[in-house]
Amino acid sequence: MQRKMVLASLATAAALGIAASATAQVYPSRPITMIVPYTAGGPGDVLARTLAERMRASLGQPVIVDNVTGAAGRIGTGRVARAAPDGYTLCACSLSTHVVNGAVYDLNLNYDVLKDFEPLGLIASSPQIIVAKKAMPAKNLKELIAWLKANSDKAVQGTTGIGSTSHLAGVSFQKETGTRFQFVPYRGMAMQDLVAGQIDLMIDQSSNALPQVRSGNIKAYAVTAKTRLALAPDIPTVDEAGLPGFYMSHWNAFWVPKRTPETVIGKLNAAVVDTLADPTVRQRLAELGLEIFPRDQQTPKALGAYQKAEIEKWWPIIKAAGIKAE
Repeated sequence: MQRKMVLASLATAAALGIAASATAQVYPSRPITMIVPYTAGGPGDVLARTLAERMRASLGQPVIVDNVTGAAGRIGTGRVARAAPDGYTLCACSLSTHVVNGAVYDLNLNYDVLKDFEPLGLIASSPQIIVAKKAMPAKNLKELIAWLKANSDKAVQGTTGIGSTSHLAGVSFQKETGTRFQFVPYRGMAMQDLVAGQIDLMIDQSSNALPQVRSGNIKAYAVTAKTRLALAPDIPTVDEAGLPGFYMSHWNAFWVPKRTPETVIGKLNAAVVDTLADPTVRQRLAELGLEIFPRDQQTPKALGAYQKAEIEKWWPIIKAAGIKAE
């Protein structure tokens, strides 16, 4: 009797193993949800939709974009953290959700930026552009800095929220230049008020700023990167404009819930890598002012290391500036 029970247990275990293996082999067998914690039509949303459409060809299943907005990305990102770790929910997130929020919200964050996720891969980054209203008298970055010093505490920079990339860039800019100005946080995009001349300056993603620069609605002073943008070669880098080393970029990446199987992560990452190699996708992202990370940085391991390095860089700055969500 005892021998029969042992054999039965072994048979059951084998059956379960075969079933689990079969499940892993057929992944994905249904649509995948890509949660975007940003509003529809914004840079992060457009990027996600561009990749989701192409990833379908690699995965053989639709990748459905779901905009879950609110609370500086915390609601959508928290939903991914609590989702089943089966590969059917992933987060199209960024520096803001997986680095900045960890310091700005601290104990009030409904997820742990490191412990609740598995890294999937780096996608692209968007250098910032230092821009100002059209009526700004300064002709170059050095003159802008001089104007800000002459108008200390009167000038206003618009940001996309407390602790946003644009806010952090402004804090760093003040520190590097010795200037002082007020911050006005917006729930959405502040660009319309800059175009209207109601605020003085912004340090915004190139994908947001370039259309208005090209239209002549605002002035551009420098790109916060080591090289000039291919789409705007006439805008100098911060090194060329007189503020060397002031690099700032808003980057995007994919994460999945913690404990997602490595085999599933491997298949999703392969789809991402395949998608980012597609000439049509690359051209579309370039048109948006986005720079795709090199192939060797598109791995889960590279994203994990990159995220930790960004945390080490930005958390001390955030805490020293006393940036806290209200």
